Amino acid sequence: MGNFFLDNKDLQFHLNHPLMKKIVELREKNFADKDVYDYAPADFEDAMDSYRRVLEITGGICADVIAANAEDVDKEGPRVVDDHVVYARGTQANLDAIRKAGLGGIHLPRKYEGLNMSLICFVMANEMVARGDAGFENIWGLQDCAETINEFASEEIKQKYLPLVSRGATCAMALTEPDAGSDLQAVMLRAHYDEARGKWLLNGVKRFITNGDGDISLVLARSEEGTKDGRGLSMFVYDRRDGGVKVRRIENKLGIKGSPTCELVYTNAPAELVGDRKLGLIKYVMSLMNAARLGIGAQGTGLCEAAYREALKYANERQQFGKPIIQFPAIYEILTNMKAKLYASRAMLYETARFVEIYKCWAEIGKERPLTAEEKSEMKAYNKLADAFTPLCKMFASEYANQLAYEAIQIHGGSGYMKDYPIERIYRDARITNIYEGTTQLQVVAAIRHVTTGTFLAQMKAYEAAERPAEFKFQLDKLIAMREEYERAIARVTGGDSEQIEFHARRLVEMTGHIVLSHLLLRQAAESEEYRVPAEAYIKYAQAQNKAAAEFIANSCCGDIDLYKAVLNETLE
Repeated sequence: MGNFFLDNKDLQFHLNHPLMKKIVELREKNFADKDVYDYAPADFEDAMDSYRRVLEITGGICADVIAANAEDVDKEGPRVVDDHVVYARGTQANLDAIRKAGLGGIHLPRKYEGLNMSLICFVMANEMVARGDAGFENIWGLQDCAETINEFASEEIKQKYLPLVSRGATCAMALTEPDAGSDLQAVMLRAHYDEARGKWLLNGVKRFITNGDGDISLVLARSEEGTKDGRGLSMFVYDRRDGGVKVRRIENKLGIKGSPTCELVYTNAPAELVGDRKLGLIKYVMSLMNAARLGIGAQGTGLCEAAYREALKYANERQQFGKPIIQFPAIYEILTNMKAKLYASRAMLYETARFVEIYKCWAEIGKERPLTAEEKSEMKAYNKLADAFTPLCKMFASEYANQLAYEAIQIHGGSGYMKDYPIERIYRDARITNIYEGTTQLQVVAAIRHVTTGTFLAQMKAYEAAERPAEFKFQLDKLIAMREEYERAIARVTGGDSEQIEFHARRLVEMTGHIVLSHLLLRQAAESEEYRVPAEAYIKYAQAQNKAAAEFIANSCCGDIDLYKAVLNETLE
């Protein structure tokens, strides 16, 4: 029997991060639940023991059930029967195993039958599920919709829906429409209040909805007549048992085939308002999307892990010219860089998750009692870091998932192009990660203001100021030089107009990520010998990438943008 938690020392390393003590104490509110629930921890050690046990159970299911079913699910896929989704047999078996183990509502409070575990644990579970089958992670991971309900809905709605999620109900977030993809302000699905029935009724079409026929859906709809922008949109919760929604079709996708991506038709579908009217996009979707982007960070990292392991296994087994191909420099260089990017992706994922969790914990405590000035200040600081790091996390995890899947197929050669090996499926599954929940280009838009306003720069300096063993001074000096180069690049770009900033935004955000990821890996190398080689390899890679970007920026001038604009006037015969 395999186990995706026990076989991954890097995951275990992140579970033991020093901030976990603070996170657990905030999450457990000084362990107040121990006198109410017999499964609530009594202290930090008790909580961590529970975390490990649940993650071991999850890791076993991921290895023995989810990963074992992945190929068959990819071949069979879901289908539409009587206007509703029927999962592939393997997908249903996965759900049955998860429900039987009681792994619904990992992150939900105990009063809603959840396990009240750290967000770190939920993210780790998502990563392990994605390593087994990225398509199934889209079904499993969407239980984070329940977090939006928990944060913003009335107590009546919470009591009605959250226990269902804890018992294994599936979720969906129905946002996009045929004419409203990334531009959610253009959403036109209508919501009107029926006075006679005392219910909100939804009418219209949603498209590209992941797990669209889930048991519980969060639906973005236009509640204010005569509006055309985001201020007329509200958030609603819809219960599949109430009817009124038909699955028109399931999209035929390149990858993640086990995850049904649906086009839905709403016809007087009854729903309940979440929070306040007119804040659906402005407030609730932003929170929902940030959670989803952290989920894609976990999905991308899980795919990185799967791709690296497939490549390493094949390179050790495949013989060419009388020896395993891993012994050739061209191969072991690729594998070393793959491992460095895998560890970097995971380091960013859990750094981001820690920032998000501490901010969210303080926000939750603030609902129960007034926060002190010091607590408010800390919450604000972590909120800013969470806001900055989330798009960076999603961007790098998804881009590295694609890069590692590409390199893994290259190591397999022609065999990797065949369906005989899992890497062919992993490669197809990875491709969507830097598209959905906001493309990489949109993550750049979200992150660039933290570049220009100094959020990332301040964090880089905080990393530089942390104590390091003297033996790492050479690497730290490299990172300081990279940061200075980065500052010069920012100064050159921000000296121009807004179009100049937009033109170079991706280069600046990528430079940001390379420096931050290098610091995270160097910090880990100072704690464990396991990270020394990945850290040094990543810093070399980051140096080269940042130097190229800095030189491009230094050699650019405002007129250069016109060079690239030439294509705007180009048409094909």
